[in-house]
Amino acid sequence: MTEIDKLTPEQLERSSNMLKAIAHPMRIAILGHLEEGKKLTVTEIHQLLDIEQSTTSHHLGILKDKGVLASKRDGKNTYYFLKHHSLSHVVNCVSKCCESANE
Repeated sequence: MTEIDKLTPEQLERSSNMLKAIAHPMRIAILGHLEEGKKLTVTEIHQLLDIEQSTTSHHLGILKDKGVLASKRDGKNTYYFLKHHSLSHVVNCVSKCCESANE
């Protein structure tokens, strides 16, 4: 029995929603910047990706709503981070698959 076989229908639905939320180029890039326990603000992320702050906030909202990211307020800043460390493995796996597809 695989790990997937052990999931309930509700868990499968949540998993599917998380993967759908990740399935966008900018959101994958955001997750890439939040690997290894990094915590970044909206401003830091929008500067790293060179996109509008409102666009960054939109993508962060989707990722947070679907349980991919969590946030913590510290003074005036809100820091975003991966809610589940293992999600960085998913992004790395997809990246490696893309690299090998180009070979």
